[in-house]
Amino acid sequence: MNLIEDHWMPVRRRDGSRDWIAPTQLSAPDIVAFDADRADFNGALMQFAIGLLQTTAPIESPTAWRQLLTTPPDAQTLRDWFAPVAEAFELDSDGPRFMQDATLASEASALNPVSALLIESPGENALRNNSDHFVKRGRLDGICPDCAAIALFTLQTNAPAGGVGYRTGLRGGGPLTTLLLHQSPTSLWQDVWLNVIERPQHLERCGDASRNSAQFRFPWLTDVASLQPSGELAPAQVHPDHIFWATPRRIRLDFDNVAHGACDMCGRESDRLIRQFTAKNYGLNYKGAWDHPLSPYYEVKGEWLPLHPQPSGIGYRHWLAWVLGQADAKNKQRPARIVTHALEWRRRQLGGALRLWAFGYDMDNMKARCWYESNLPLYGLGECASKEALKSVSATVETRLAGAQQSVFYLRSAVKAAWFGGDARGDFSAIDAEFWQRTETAFYTQLRQCIEAVRQDESADPDTLESRQAWHHALRSAALDLFDTTFVGAGPIERQKPRRVAEAHRQLVNSLNGKKMREVLRLPAADKPAAGRGKPATADV
Repeated sequence: MNLIEDHWMPVRRRDGSRDWIAPTQLSAPDIVAFDADRADFNGALMQFAIGLLQTTAPIESPTAWRQLLTTPPDAQTLRDWFAPVAEAFELDSDGPRFMQDATLASEASALNPVSALLIESPGENALRNNSDHFVKRGRLDGICPDCAAIALFTLQTNAPAGGVGYRTGLRGGGPLTTLLLHQSPTSLWQDVWLNVIERPQHLERCGDASRNSAQFRFPWLTDVASLQPSGELAPAQVHPDHIFWATPRRIRLDFDNVAHGACDMCGRESDRLIRQFTAKNYGLNYKGAWDHPLSPYYEVKGEWLPLHPQPSGIGYRHWLAWVLGQADAKNKQRPARIVTHALEWRRRQLGGALRLWAFGYDMDNMKARCWYESNLPLYGLGECASKEALKSVSATVETRLAGAQQSVFYLRSAVKAAWFGGDARGDFSAIDAEFWQRTETAFYTQLRQCIEAVRQDESADPDTLESRQAWHHALRSAALDLFDTTFVGAGPIERQKPRRVAEAHRQLVNSLNGKKMREVLRLPAADKPAAGRGKPATADV
């Protein structure tokens, strides 16, 4: 089976039907998306397609890139692009196999059930201690080669810690990936092509372009020791293409002991159901300043590290950092390189409104806690004419997020005071999650208006007093309503302490309309109450 020539990629066509295609069909106009049986598989398939095109497409200029966005290459052109690397994409052969270690033999001591290819599968300790309560063992007995190929790539791309010597990927375990997509579905080709950088820009980053031998691009074509003689692998030791084909895990699928039947993943009949694979530790050990173009990064002590999803999920609070970057001294982040490249250099060549598809595993060491994915709308941001316009949007969003952060702090503190009479330890993340969800619509309404204003006139200031007052009203209303009806007010009255609740509520009202909040949102000082009345000032609306 060859992953360039065979039909193994599940897709959804425009009429809603499902099909399996070869990579040479990626440009077919009636294909709108990948359609795997798992969300992480769809994310992996997008990264495979992007990596394959980035590795092979001879795109030397922005003009050539733009032409192929609007007029996709035909199947024969794609076949010509992929032909020079096709030998590296053999899934089953006597020689090198795609993302598999050719030096591994099928030793009984190193055999694993095929279900272990899935990141959330229980590990050895869970099985030994009989603690696989929520993710059970034995869910998969055999999968077809098509699903095995996707599962293998998904594991190598997201590889979490797996015990002594079982390496993580070059972005760490369970990295966050952010891809640009069109806001309205167009075609799979256009969404994939949005995330491909012109070849010269790709080759000048993260690697040594002079190391163009096949093993420096596709590491499974040689053994681990020859590629990293010192026990570690840095960007300067390989070609820039390597970043899409990292193989931290030593794995070899067992095609000698297959079965016949229905695939436990996709349900299709196959006479080559893969039931097990060989795995050993001490694979490629990625160290150094790896800069993956599809992931945002954060700075720690002068070093840029890839971001990973967290238990709080993905929401509009991440919009600024992952789209335009965040220069906060305490939380410095930069977007994925493809996002910056598209917004700063391609601008009005992107073909309409965009969205940012963010996804990845929230990992606790080797345990997958959750899979998160979300779409953050960019509206017409890609059509803004200058960097100055992007700076105006960034400054406006920064103010909105600062106000939201201040509001959710006040809400959390008030709920704690009402429940416990002061500060208390524990997990109060549900309060934050409800607040961010409740204010999401108001945020995106203001974001769309802001982007539209600078898109039409780059000298316009979208951060008007009226818009800041409207945002203040939305934050205040959400915080008070959540306090009154969701958290404190929803509790049994016999378990409440009315005096404590009243004091917490009064403090919340005062804080939401206080000096600190108005400074954050750059609002004028509130009117003082009339002498002798003693009533708190009312907020602007």
